Amino acid sequence: MKIHQYDAVVVGAGGAGLMAALYATKTGASVAVVSKLYPTRSHTGTAQGGIGAALGNLEEDSPLWHAYDTVKGGDYLTDQNAAKVLADEAIDAVIELEHMGLPFDRTDDGRISQRRFGGHTSNFGEKPVRRACHAADRTGHMILQTLYQQCIKHNVMFFDEYHVVDVIKNQGAVCGVVALELGTGEMHIFHSKATLFATGGWGRVWSVTSNAHSLTGDGAAAIYRRGIPLQDLEFFQFHPTGIYKMGILITEGVRGEGGVLINGRGERFMEKYAPSIKDLASRDVVSRAIFLEVQKGNGIKGKDYVYLDVTPETVNRYLAEAGETRRIDGEYIEKKLPDILDFCRTYLGVDPVKEPMPIQPTAHYAMGGIPTNVDAEVVIDENWTVLPGLYAAGEVACVSVHGANRLGTNSLVDLIVFGRRGGKHMGEYAKQTDFVPLPPNPAAEIEAEMKRIRESTGKTRPGVLRQSMQQTMMENVSVFRHESGMKDALDVVRELKERYRNDITIDDKGYKFNTDLLEAWELGCLLDLAEATTISAMTRTESRGGHSRDDYKQRDDANWLVHTLVTANDAAGPYGSTTIEPEINLKKKVDLSLSEHDERFKPKERVY
Repeated sequence: MKIHQYDAVVVGAGGAGLMAALYATKTGASVAVVSKLYPTRSHTGTAQGGIGAALGNLEEDSPLWHAYDTVKGGDYLTDQNAAKVLADEAIDAVIELEHMGLPFDRTDDGRISQRRFGGHTSNFGEKPVRRACHAADRTGHMILQTLYQQCIKHNVMFFDEYHVVDVIKNQGAVCGVVALELGTGEMHIFHSKATLFATGGWGRVWSVTSNAHSLTGDGAAAIYRRGIPLQDLEFFQFHPTGIYKMGILITEGVRGEGGVLINGRGERFMEKYAPSIKDLASRDVVSRAIFLEVQKGNGIKGKDYVYLDVTPETVNRYLAEAGETRRIDGEYIEKKLPDILDFCRTYLGVDPVKEPMPIQPTAHYAMGGIPTNVDAEVVIDENWTVLPGLYAAGEVACVSVHGANRLGTNSLVDLIVFGRRGGKHMGEYAKQTDFVPLPPNPAAEIEAEMKRIRESTGKTRPGVLRQSMQQTMMENVSVFRHESGMKDALDVVRELKERYRNDITIDDKGYKFNTDLLEAWELGCLLDLAEATTISAMTRTESRGGHSRDDYKQRDDANWLVHTLVTANDAAGPYGSTTIEPEINLKKKVDLSLSEHDERFKPKERVY
């Protein structure tokens, strides 16, 4: 078994991982990026509409207003110290991307162009503001390409198509990871002083999702199985505008350019749910509104979807009604939203310049994840105790800057701000510490698990279990939730876990490029996260942000202004029993530091 040794190892090659690797390298550390995909195929490349920063290029803006929108949008579960770091450092980080060569769209006088986005306001909620910096509707793609080029320039070492499948702990610290090389099937040990996980989310737990097939929660599950808690898993964002039945994302930038949501009665229904900001309310508000309209029988042709209309005729009518002088035409839409137009024309046969797009909420983003502080160090309890050598950034991490509902564009801000902070901290940490020795045979458990899957002789193919999990999670643990439905989901998921342990079979028994084996292993990750998510959601007896319960409709600040931590009992090892038996036994208080100095940041009812 080959052992590689680096000062810092980054798992995942999306925006957060590349930013961390770049900045760790700049400290003089030796850095390796280990990724199951080729880096420019990472999911950051799918982010469309923009990256938020209070540049004020088109109208007055302020980092404090950005922090306020982040806290309010997160339904006051956002750690306010993290929100301030995010908003303050976003400006410098975006300008740095520009200097690296990112081709942002431009204003007439050459500055970075900005557009409106849901929940972005000026003067503490007074009116919408243009804060989203964009490169057409390919912003994430441009960030990914730019950072990858910079990493190549700075000699970061890449191990592409190496699938990290386990975390190595010894002497109270994390000292590396185990990865399976896809091309050979061989296991590799990556021994490091500092290890950062930037492996993205797990939207594939649900049947309708904007997430790629690769987003199966591998990093979060590997961490979880080693007894490290996960935070706020009950909060998973359902983006309001996914392509009907397919889940492919239609960027919020469509509404930022003037697009409106229309129900089966031809009504612009967001006026009922968010009278002030209407279609640009936060994502949780809009997703719930769409579900409620469908429940009332107001879906298009009585079905479970509504329209998103960005045709010039409709947009110009509503712009005129709002007293705005701006008008758009088909050429403008073609320039601003080229990928969205292509998606709809290709997959739906719909031309958005001429007709509305059918959309429905789609599982999109994990607000919860591996708990960290603002330097991306992983913390393991309510006292913010740091686990030496382990870091996390991006969607897999929970700073918690997104609270109960992520504000649009803040995912890309999160990547570059906290990826950069994590990379700097890893590099400095590596200078001050020695390598923790590897334990004996660190790959033994994961090798045994891979052997079990490869040699299993059951009757059920993993895809059958995956489909059942996705359907029950979509029905019972999505936009609206109820105790009885979640209990049903938990029962189903645990039965599926039992079958996964005892009754699966795969066709490919080989070693080279065995995607059959790895997809089966990924299913185990998804099942663990589905179970932990459901238990976390059942425990939180309130409604907040992306977690809406029909049996507990009100937000409960007296009892639930806290983060949940779900921990797996790994006494028998991560693969030693049928179920990990997760427990919710710890709570972390939400940081309210901004509210101590500014009354406007104190928790209050969210009104749009």
